[in-house]
Amino acid sequence: MLVTVTPALPRLQDTHIADRFAVRDVMIAMRDGVRLHTKIFTPTAQTAPLPIIMKRTPYGVDGSAGNFVSYLKALADEGYIFAFQDLRGKFGSEGTFVMQRPPRAPGNASALDEGTDTYDTIEWLLKNVPRNNGRVGMLGISYDGWTTIMGALEPHPALKAISPQASPADMWLGDDFHHNGAFRLSYGFEYAAMMESGKDVQQFAFDRYDTFGWYLALGPLSSVNARYLHGKIPTWNDFVAHPDYDEFWKRQTMIPHIHEVKVPTLNVAGWWDQEDFYGPVRIYDALEEHDPSHLNYLVVGPWRHGGWSSGPGDRLGAIPFDSATGKYFRESVQAPWFAHFLKDKGPLDMPEALTFEAGSNRWRRWDAWPPKRNTEDRPIYFGADRALSFDRPAAGGDAAFDAYVSDPAFPVPYRQRPIQPTYFPGGSKWSTWLVEDQRFVDDRADVLSWKTAPLDANLTIAGEVTAHLFASTTGSDADWIVKLIDVYPEEHPENWDLAGYQLMVSNEVFRGRYRRSPEKPEAITPDAILEYAFSLHTQNYTFLKGHRLMVQVQSTWFPIIDRNPQTAVPNIFDATASDFRKATHRVYRSAQYPSHVAIPVVVRP
Repeated sequence: MLVTVTPALPRLQDTHIADRFAVRDVMIAMRDGVRLHTKIFTPTAQTAPLPIIMKRTPYGVDGSAGNFVSYLKALADEGYIFAFQDLRGKFGSEGTFVMQRPPRAPGNASALDEGTDTYDTIEWLLKNVPRNNGRVGMLGISYDGWTTIMGALEPHPALKAISPQASPADMWLGDDFHHNGAFRLSYGFEYAAMMESGKDVQQFAFDRYDTFGWYLALGPLSSVNARYLHGKIPTWNDFVAHPDYDEFWKRQTMIPHIHEVKVPTLNVAGWWDQEDFYGPVRIYDALEEHDPSHLNYLVVGPWRHGGWSSGPGDRLGAIPFDSATGKYFRESVQAPWFAHFLKDKGPLDMPEALTFEAGSNRWRRWDAWPPKRNTEDRPIYFGADRALSFDRPAAGGDAAFDAYVSDPAFPVPYRQRPIQPTYFPGGSKWSTWLVEDQRFVDDRADVLSWKTAPLDANLTIAGEVTAHLFASTTGSDADWIVKLIDVYPEEHPENWDLAGYQLMVSNEVFRGRYRRSPEKPEAITPDAILEYAFSLHTQNYTFLKGHRLMVQVQSTWFPIIDRNPQTAVPNIFDATASDFRKATHRVYRSAQYPSHVAIPVVVRP
């Protein structure tokens, strides 16, 4: 059963809106005749031509006045005309909604995508919105961030500045639906059902508050269509039909379509984004390869998904940051950015990359990201007695290892139970799970932990963190989850709530069958010692004096990641209950097989 949920953005009182804006609803015809519902806010106190700031969304624009409470308040105070638009097939717009509609092929002038709808909308706004200055900016978070970067692939000449924020870039390699081939079960299921069960957004109605038990009782993924969705959700059907990184997923990503920076771009990400951290950094990287004019910038703060859009941003969960990072971004970064490019205000005081360094709790300015100077990669090695050290193991071969039994019937929860539905109307811890204290799994037999001695000085990292596991399994497939963790001192008088806290700094999952190729999965030879090398993404963080570094390794992370059967079935979405089997995993820590995590240590401030 499905129930309707209201749009997430709050509404302002109509009287307050009337004080500041003249609001009108229009239907804008696209080149194929489909009309898109658009809500336009024109300042009532407008005395001169103003730029237009535009946001295109699948989540409904009837509550879009809520943008001005926090997210766009500084921009509204600066003075702009705003246009918010429902995507095709959603809410008040005509047509058919297609999840992540692929960008059209180069040279195919007759095809449609989000970019053509953006172009047609801008053309209409310029001709039909009185007293605009001929310049348009775009911004948005998550799906709205994706529509923003899509609008800049073949941009309208009037599009002068964009800010794609927490935008996905590749739904198989690292964003919402998969990470390195591992399927993000709870998010993929709940989001697809929410977005494709009607023109509005609807939440799947679970019959349990703790969805960990619901997903475990679900059994194999084949049960989803058989028992609940019945083939009616196109995106779920796509998951089933395309388990590997095939042309379907490659067509969705905009990365191959980026050949130059056509519009000044402010990419925004959050270190603890539970949905899309891979995407904004990957988009920044792709643009940076084609940016001789220095129009591509990056901001990364200590935020959850979209956490910079509201509230002060002075903490996330239990972790304090000592300043209002979200307010700072909205007022001192986002607002000046658009004023510079849309109103010629300046100069623009913006480094190539602006990152918040948690731990030391300060903003850092960089001339490149990852930094090209003043850092060096240092491996921290797994050792005997669960020790973690910068000293490489000096001896041992295949006899030096730590082992655990991974049982799909008893998976490791990815966050503390109860695990409420992702978009639970009564509140969910989904937005803060990446900063949860990891002690809730540290004593499990199927989670391995290694940690350093207390640091005798601060240690700062800035750049990419990478895992290098030498491991074997008695099965023929396995998932490997690696977490880099900051362990707080047991004596922590500054904040006793954080005494002994285990904070994830970086993490990622890797599905073993894709170790050679994401396109062509291969079974793992049982008991073969293989290297699994994969990125834990970039990070800027300071491990303070007296803290410890910890690395955890496990093979289930449920239900955010589906259960690997640990047998090499052709398609996990077609696996049967009998395919799921226990397996013993070994992680090696010797001179011959030196499992480690490489961290980018800042050697000069």
